[in-house]
Amino acid sequence: MAASKPFVSSSFSYETLEEKLDIKPRGESLSIGIPRETQFVENRIALTPEAVGVLIANGHEVALESNAGKGSHYTDKDYSEAGARIVYDRKEIFQCKIIVKSAPISEEDCELLNPDTTIISPIHLAILKKSILEKMMEKKVTAISFENLKDDSGHYPIVRSMSEIAGSAVMLIAGQYLSNANQGKGVLVGGISGIPPTKVIIIGAGIVGEYAARTALAMGASVKVFDNSIYRLKRLQNNIGVRMWTSVMEPKILGKQLKTCDVAIGALSGASGRTPIVVSEEMVSQMRPGSVIVDVSIDNGGCFETSEVTTHENPVFTKYDVIHYCVPNIPSGFARTASQAISNVLMSLLLETGEDGGIENIVWHKVNVRSGIYLFKGSLTNFFISERFDLKYTDLNLLIASRR
Repeated sequence: MAASKPFVSSSFSYETLEEKLDIKPRGESLSIGIPRETQFVENRIALTPEAVGVLIANGHEVALESNAGKGSHYTDKDYSEAGARIVYDRKEIFQCKIIVKSAPISEEDCELLNPDTTIISPIHLAILKKSILEKMMEKKVTAISFENLKDDSGHYPIVRSMSEIAGSAVMLIAGQYLSNANQGKGVLVGGISGIPPTKVIIIGAGIVGEYAARTALAMGASVKVFDNSIYRLKRLQNNIGVRMWTSVMEPKILGKQLKTCDVAIGALSGASGRTPIVVSEEMVSQMRPGSVIVDVSIDNGGCFETSEVTTHENPVFTKYDVIHYCVPNIPSGFARTASQAISNVLMSLLLETGEDGGIENIVWHKVNVRSGIYLFKGSLTNFFISERFDLKYTDLNLLIASRR
């Protein structure tokens, strides 16, 4: 039997189904609090007066604890003229829905936190405590870390900026400790016509290593770079645009070069946990008296066996007649530049958050912001932290999808 033709009647009206699109909600006015940092010798501030002015012009409220910008040489007057409300009671700052800090959350901060607050701050895995995490989880806090926050290109903008500052600063620091004024051996970094250039060894070809190499070359030094990643060494040469002396980290070659160098810079990054120690105590003991070690990787334990943490107040110690500079958080010593770099990133993030109608919405619309979140409404969403402290891990994508 032949298949019957489909019957179309003019009495029927056919309509296409509507497709439901995800419409962005209307903007929301944010309440942002900036407390004064009292720990970790922190001089930076996460939002500059200029950034605060832009946020306030866009309809947001900003409260600042008195003297919060002192370390970066910003006064309360600078902030009040930008439109911020100056607060003298620390508890009052923590009434704000979004807290922006340039140092990690401390035990004291946890006590003052309100439920459902959003915190944007560094996390400093090396000093993170389980008790602080548990208190934040109890209070259903949403927390975003500087270190893991990505931009649209998939890079880490705050980490990159801080690495650029640290890399550029290490040569200035080394030059300072080679001079007579600081009991150095009286050598000018780079040298002059007719005198051989000072020899600089850089261990690590990441961003810190690249910027240290740029500054050393600009000063006229002879630069030798070590890294186990051929890709990073190639990238460094391409970015600097100069044919450079590079090598993989072979102990004999490294030891031989360290014996004759004036400055050694540790710029390795510990991708997971502690930085590997690549320079033994014996290698340091063979170095020239009066030479300088600047261990930038001390933030993650250091890559020189002789490294010990120092402070901005007492930055150096001498071992085997070698001057060691091992201050963690070098960018804090150049606080104003560092504050401007952090502020550039956070200002645009907060403006977008306001436009999207709050943190929950921006997390939904901007996938790159998710990488920075390690707590969402009290749920731990960072797998490495959950493994380290044996706490329950929840997938952030599932969490936010379940709330739509």
